[in-house]
Amino acid sequence: MGELGRTLHAWRDRVAPADVGLPPGGKRRAPGLRREELALLAGLSVDYIVRLEQGRSDSPSAQVLTALARALRLSDAERNHLFVLAGEVEPSPGRISTYIPPGVQRIVDQLEGAPLCVCDASWTMITWNPLFAALAGDPSPWHGRQRNIIYRHFLAPADRFEQTPEQQRDFRAAMVTDLRASLSRHPNDTDLRALIEELRTVPDFAALWDQPMVGFHRSERKVVRHPEVGPFTIDCDVLAVPGNDLRIVVYTAAPNSEAAEKLRLLSVIGLQELSR
Repeated sequence: MGELGRTLHAWRDRVAPADVGLPPGGKRRAPGLRREELALLAGLSVDYIVRLEQGRSDSPSAQVLTALARALRLSDAERNHLFVLAGEVEPSPGRISTYIPPGVQRIVDQLEGAPLCVCDASWTMITWNPLFAALAGDPSPWHGRQRNIIYRHFLAPADRFEQTPEQQRDFRAAMVTDLRASLSRHPNDTDLRALIEELRTVPDFAALWDQPMVGFHRSERKVVRHPEVGPFTIDCDVLAVPGNDLRIVVYTAAPNSEAAEKLRLLSVIGLQELSR
């Protein structure tokens, strides 16, 4: 076992299943996560985790390292050390980060009753909780641009949320403002520039991009057309994470409302559908 494998093993041992929202799972030989659990959290195969820990795998990619750092709840310094051990360049401040700090991950783990997702500075979904997948559709099969909320709005508008003309206008203004700000903070991010160039092929986006307009995210009510539980109205808020350039999109319902009852139904039938 090389240094990378020893370090991954040590970090895995220190993470209790309860810390990441997993059940204890009976008697354990070690106090931390099993390899199967780390693989599930990071979206990797168990065999790949084994090969990494035993030093039998090629250098993992930056995407794999980021997923491992998120699953293991690593600090910024630990994440950077992981990149060094793997022979990868540390995440550059000039590029958009997909790293989720442990505190933000705990929000995702603990807010089980509220559908939510976490997006990076380009509005690409990084992670989400099971209830979000049940509400909006499971993003797991989506890859690349398909996970970007702005891209889906302009180029693949087939989601379950309805917008009034006023809501659409405000949403688009806020998103274009966000992308301009992200480009100013991350001018060397080639993926962000490529996303903007692709969006500019859409006349509606290009017209907004070329206008000197500014928009901001506000709390709003959205109508959900769900195929299983039917239509209902839910509140949506966008929370910024200071110092991390992340956005948390959270959906909530007033207590004892129709929407609250629909969310309770989704927490049962929707999650059962995801587990099939």
